[in-house]
This record gives sequence, structure tokens and C-alpha cells, in this order.
Amino acid sequence: MKSFFEEQRNIKRNKGNSVTIMSAVTSRLSKQQEMKLCSMLSCSRLSLLFKASVHGYTGAAFHQKCDNQGPTVTVAYNISGYIFGAYTSKNYAQTGQNILDENAFLFSFNEREMKKDPLRVVCAAGQYSSYDTSTGPYFHSLVFLHNDTPTVYSNPGTFNFDPVEMHGNDLQLIECEVYRVEVGNGSLMEKPWRTVLWNSERRKALMDMITGWKHGVSSVKQARVLLVGPVGAGKSSFFNSINSVFKGYVSNQANTGCAGTSLTTQFRTYSVKAGRNGLPLPIVLCDTMGLEENLNAGLDIDDFTSILKGHIQNKYQFNPSMPLQAESPSFCKAPALKDKIHTVAYVLDASKVKLLSNKMVEKLAAFRRKANQMGISQLVLLTKIDEACPSVASDLKTLYHSHYMYKTAQEVSTNLGVSLSAVVPVKNYCQELELDPHVDILLLNSFVQILRATESFFDDIYSEPE
Repeated sequence: MKSFFEEQRNIKRNKGNSVTIMSAVTSRLSKQQEMKLCSMLSCSRLSLLFKASVHGYTGAAFHQKCDNQGPTVTVAYNISGYIFGAYTSKNYAQTGQNILDENAFLFSFNEREMKKDPLRVVCAAGQYSSYDTSTGPYFHSLVFLHNDTPTVYSNPGTFNFDPVEMHGNDLQLIECEVYRVEVGNGSLMEKPWRTVLWNSERRKALMDMITGWKHGVSSVKQARVLLVGPVGAGKSSFFNSINSVFKGYVSNQANTGCAGTSLTTQFRTYSVKAGRNGLPLPIVLCDTMGLEENLNAGLDIDDFTSILKGHIQNKYQFNPSMPLQAESPSFCKAPALKDKIHTVAYVLDASKVKLLSNKMVEKLAAFRRKANQMGISQLVLLTKIDEACPSVASDLKTLYHSHYMYKTAQEVSTNLGVSLSAVVPVKNYCQELELDPHVDILLLNSFVQILRATESFFDDIYSEPE
């Protein structure tokens, strides 16, 4: 089976599409195709949950990403240019039961004939639309990922269609994706799963709490927090955003942007001042290369370990194919406590948590184990929450009322082995030109959680202050 990257190269060569080869998982649908599907589904947007070329052409991989996600649409692609699939309003739960879903339907359109109306086929009256089993999406007349292969089983009957019109009699897939169907703002919890005060008094209290924080270790003037996460998750943007809150305007000191590989190629330490001419805050944020799946790409676990131990100095230029060696002049041989990392904050894109490949999850787990062995405090920052949840995008104050954000935080807690209280949603400043008090409150709240985690680290080292 071809890798995702080989697949994308072939797509680019054969189709002429503009495809960026990157470790981030992206939708194959064009904007026009997505709009056509959204129109058919009467939904506001589609959120990619599963991509077979990345996660695997198996029922197990499909269910790992798509179970209990609510309404979903399966989208299959073949070399003949057909984009076809099936919608269900029911959860996948592997119950082994036939499902009666009056809202289910099959669809098809050809990417070479986008002006034509799409085919839409509903289930015969009184018939079961799908079978909730451990295989790929099973719609009786169309079974995707048939026998754990990149193929579709086609048998018109429950859904009555012409195979030529549905898929051109081409049952070999070049891709299969599953999207969660976002309808409106989605349902919200009546009671929030966390309480946040969104007023200006709380914003000021959080700022005072941060500027006045003391960890009690005289040999460490500024505690060091390492930001770690996949490429594009928002590590550098998090520093810029915190810096912006204390500067009083949107600032972009650290290099950010959209790229397939990490824009941060050096180990950088950033200090935030309390106001334009104020004293530095008691925390230094350390930025590093993004995590990538490929070998000899992104932050290496050996370099990660060296950073934790204080061996790597500010502005060290990473070499992904060769970790820093002890013989190098850039290697700090006798680091003090002030040079070491005291807290690790894993930065994850909330809109792509379910798309993390097994390799990336394994890499994060390996980093977690290493930090655990060294007794370093850890927490998770969930960024891009407005891209992950429509209700949050329309009103940031619905964050802790959002079922989706709660489920996402739970999934991160389980997959990374951190407590739910250590998973903190946050929104960075990305396109804004002016500060927003609600964004500030989430940023400051996340920073307070970092301070508390750091304080726990020092408490574990010293039973009494120096």
C-alpha cells in the first residue's frame, strides 16, 4: 500500500491539483466540492475525522477515529473521477445491529462535471440503511473499506441506483475520508464543564496573579517552560499571544506561518515583560522545532532530552538528521537548575486531534515518558478551538458549554495519559489586529495553569524553599 506522501505526489502528478506535501492531515475535497456536500447535507461545515491513506484502509482504523461522533458523511474517491459516499445521522458504535435511519442517503458526483447536480439516493421505505458493525462504513448497498482494502462492495437494492451513475463501475479507491457533519452551532451543555469569569475584573486578577507569582527557589530567577507539538499547532503563536496581552497590542515576535515543515529551526527562549517597560515575567517560554512523523525531520527525542536537561543553549540551530552531541561546543556540559526545563506544555490543534496519526501519537507518548522519568510537570494546550467547534467560533464564551470540546479534551486526556484538568483549551491571536478581552482571559488562564504546574515541579524537588 502506498504511503500518504506517495499518494499525494501521484495525485499532484496525475490530476494537476495543487497539493502541499506535509505531515498535517488535510481534506481532499476542494472548496467547491465541500460547498456542494454542505448544501446537500444542509450543514454549516464538515470536520475531517478519518483519512484512509493516513490512518489505514481498515475497519479498526475507521472506528478508532469515527465512533460516537454523531452525524457523519463518508466520502470515497476513485481514479475515474467519481466522488461518492453515504450520510448517516446515527453514531457508529459497533453494536452489531441493523440501523434504521430515515435521514440516511447515498450520493455521487464527478469532479470533472461539477456543474451537474449530484446524484442523491435514499433508502427504500422501511428498510435498514446500514449495519453498525466492526467493518468499514456499511450501508448494505455500498460497503466501504471492504475486507480492509481500498475497495467498495457495491450491491444496489436497499438503495436503488445505477452503478455506472454512482461510481462508474470503478470500485478501487484512491482515498476514503469520513467527516463529522456540523449543523449550526451544535448542542451545548446546560451546565459548563468548567467555570470561567469573562469580565474585566477577572482579566486584571489573572494578570496580577502572573506578575506576582513566585516559585520560592532563589537560584532560579525565571522558570523555563518548553512548548512542544506538531508542526502548525501554534507553539510560536502561543508565545506571541501571551506577549501581546502584556504589551497591550497584537505582537508577532516569534516566527509563525503555514508550512509543511517547522518554521522554528532554532531552540529559542522568550521572556515576556509586564508592560512595555515592565519587569520580565517569572516564566521563560522555550520554543523548538515542531514534531514531524518522518525520520530525520522535526524535533528528535534525543534533542528533546538534551533540552530538558539544560544542555541546549538559546539559538542553537537544530540538525534533524543529527542530534546535538556532547562533544559539540554548543553542548552545555554542566547545566544548573536554572538552565533545565521545569514544565513541558504540549501544544495540539483541537481541530486535528482526531487526525493525529499513530506515529505522531507514539512520538508524543515517547516524549511524555521521557519527561515523566525526569519528574517534569506536563500539561496540554488545545489551540484553534474556534476552528474545531462552530459554537466557539461564533461565541468564545460557549467554550465550556461545548459537548465537542469536552469530548476532545477527554480524548486528549486518554490518549496522552494526562489528567483532564491538565488539558487547557486556548485561542491564539492569528489574524486579529486588536486584542479581545475574552481571548485574553483564556490565554491568561492557560498561563496560570502553566505556573501552577511549574510550582508543583519545584515543590517536588524541595520540601522547603531555599
